Amino acid sequence: MCCELWLAGSPALERFQSPGKGRGLRALRRFAVGELLFSCPAYTCVLTVNERGNHCECCFARKEGLSRCGRCKQAFYCNVECQKQDWPLHKLECSAMCVFGQNWNPSETVRLTARIIAKQKTHPGRTESEKLLSITEFESHLDKLDNEKRELIQNDISALHHFYSKHIEYPDNAALVVLFGQVNCNGFTIEDEELSHLGSAIFPDVALMNHSCCPNVIVTYKGTVAEVRAVQEIEAGDEIFTSYIDLLYPTEDRNDRLRDSYFFTCDCRECITKKKDKDKLEIRKLNEPPSAEAVRDMIKYARNVIEEFRRAKHYKYILCELLEVCELSLDKMGAVFVESNVYMLHMMYQAMGVCLYMQDWEGALRYGQKIIKPYSKHYPLYSLNVASMWLKLGRLYMGLENRPAGVKALKKAIAIMEIAHGKDHPYVIEIKKELEAH
Repeated sequence: MCCELWLAGSPALERFQSPGKGRGLRALRRFAVGELLFSCPAYTCVLTVNERGNHCECCFARKEGLSRCGRCKQAFYCNVECQKQDWPLHKLECSAMCVFGQNWNPSETVRLTARIIAKQKTHPGRTESEKLLSITEFESHLDKLDNEKRELIQNDISALHHFYSKHIEYPDNAALVVLFGQVNCNGFTIEDEELSHLGSAIFPDVALMNHSCCPNVIVTYKGTVAEVRAVQEIEAGDEIFTSYIDLLYPTEDRNDRLRDSYFFTCDCRECITKKKDKDKLEIRKLNEPPSAEAVRDMIKYARNVIEEFRRAKHYKYILCELLEVCELSLDKMGAVFVESNVYMLHMMYQAMGVCLYMQDWEGALRYGQKIIKPYSKHYPLYSLNVASMWLKLGRLYMGLENRPAGVKALKKAIAIMEIAHGKDHPYVIEIKKELEAH
């Protein structure tokens, strides 16, 4: 197995044993901010059901006038070439969607796993996506799974057997448990320029990178290809670190998430110094400051309401009820936290999302205006979360005919995206066209 990635005819990156972290990825030469380290085509991927008709099922291109699959009428493609290319994997679902109709509802994890099983049969050797790391080498962390996680995997296995049968040769249950464990720890979410969910994918070589809360690269997507670019200066010999999680939250929350999903605790510079935690958890300056206990109770309340809201979005809540949950929690937390506190920002972001969905553009703009400045402070310098917020604000300003503010916001989004996505990315070109059109 080759353990190096080459760029322009010379070795640029290598797989190595990272002290205390297992395998990792290391630079063999210097990379400047914004430079592409490598790209990785998806081993396999699935478009989320909600984006059908907006994006091609095969290449994830966003365009109008897509052609519909003549059999299931639910998959859409750019052209005949995309449809033919996707057929070996789409056929896993096509006939089943016809049979089940509205009752066809496997999760994205189940859909992705079905495609992995099928592809491993047709491509038993290493693929273009596995130059440094093969899927069979993925960690499953089965020894660390609690009963609840094991039960969820068994539910997924049941759904796999229920919705897929005709075109899949299943491995035994033990092998399926391992595979679902691997997918849960190594799957990627593909998002668009506003961080809306487009689908799920497996990028083996990208999964080789270890986590840091102060990453030196960022992963973006060009269709179904992952691109990895430097967001800090990288020297020869430096390990390449990405972030597995949302970096908005304080150290304790980030590590709770890492332990729950990836089974480790981060020991990066940010987690050791906790330098940003004070600003992220800032409390109001009152004549009588709240007691330490009151602050702890409010943090506990904030974490609970965030989890409650996350669950609520999966059910058929009336949108105005969701907005009310946001506003009530903001009122309660606002008695202790300043508006730039990350828990306040979280609920403002949720409220903004509900307003956008309800087409309440003024309401969405009000929340976005409160969010953007603290986002720019709490997140790293080149953050997709900050870029997407500037982009949403720019589009809202333009829609509400405030062109000067819209131009300023869109230019700020472009400045970040040219580093994170590259200057030739379709999203960057599209936003520049928006500016010219106005």
